[in-house]
Amino acid sequence: MLDQLERVEKRYQELNRQIAMPEVASDLKQLQTLAQERASIEGLVTKYRQYKVTSKSLEETRAMLSSGLDEGMTTLVKQEIESLESQLDHLLQGLKLALLPKDANDERDIIMEIRAGAGGDEAGLFAADLFRMYSRYAQSKGWDIDIININESGIGGLKEIIFEIKGKGAFSRLKYERGVHRVQRVPITESSGRIHTSTATVAVLPQADEVEVSINPDDLKIDIFHSGGAGGQNVNKVATAVRITHLPTSMVTVCQDERSQLRNKTKAMSVLRARLLDLEQRKQEAAMTKQRRSQVGTGDRAEKIRTYNFPQDRISDHRIGLTLHNLPRILEGELDELIDALATNDQTK
Repeated sequence: MLDQLERVEKRYQELNRQIAMPEVASDLKQLQTLAQERASIEGLVTKYRQYKVTSKSLEETRAMLSSGLDEGMTTLVKQEIESLESQLDHLLQGLKLALLPKDANDERDIIMEIRAGAGGDEAGLFAADLFRMYSRYAQSKGWDIDIININESGIGGLKEIIFEIKGKGAFSRLKYERGVHRVQRVPITESSGRIHTSTATVAVLPQADEVEVSINPDDLKIDIFHSGGAGGQNVNKVATAVRITHLPTSMVTVCQDERSQLRNKTKAMSVLRARLLDLEQRKQEAAMTKQRRSQVGTGDRAEKIRTYNFPQDRISDHRIGLTLHNLPRILEGELDELIDALATNDQTK
């Protein structure tokens, strides 16, 4: 590993040398390529240099023990050695994590889709709870949220909501949320107090750039219609909602949240590109691993990744066997403890 880090540091030095060359500075495209490569390894090189400095300090401090120190100084030197060894272990662990293969999507913005699953009206209420939870989490991170399409149920629940979250590292944190979420609680509509089990599905798609996903305009069927739901007089007079059907895959995306037909079309195309990118990436993954499972399955209760149990104030993530007893705070968007555990498990694997 240290040999590999030496090679990375030499490459970093070489990149600095090339970037400083006049002929490179005048070639904007080459300069940008080299600068991006340098930025991608700069953090790793910084950690490695800290590791080398700490390692040298430890070596020098250990050498002091053989120089005839008195008892008091020997005690102090041994304490310093323990401190440096701890620092070195911490730096080494950081280097191991920094060398892990990066998910190419980690820094992307995302499109998130939440749909009510099994459980009728209660599933719709749970879907609304999940949207609120993720909205609070995004706000705590300083990320921007923009609703693309929403389909509400009659009692304050959601049949479906599609929204985008824009912010550094959004995918890297929320990619662990995709799957079937199960809730166990007494519904507000249940007069006998029986605990009800219902589900909602969550899909997390990395945003795709236009250049990454080529869409032939001839493959699209675009319908314009009047928006449903709230929106004032404008939606009653002007058809602004957009439905796009991608004929080769039969994918359908709808956006009716904006008053502008152009903005609705732009958002609907953004969702379509994200879905097509996700489809292509999952095809590639299937070719490499010979197995693939859908992000959200059918929404059946047995496919859950996580259970939210209200009577016991318990949340259990079944993928890593983690159970926490702070359900109200988690539903308020305090997800870091849960996501950190999932990320650590992923890194360990």
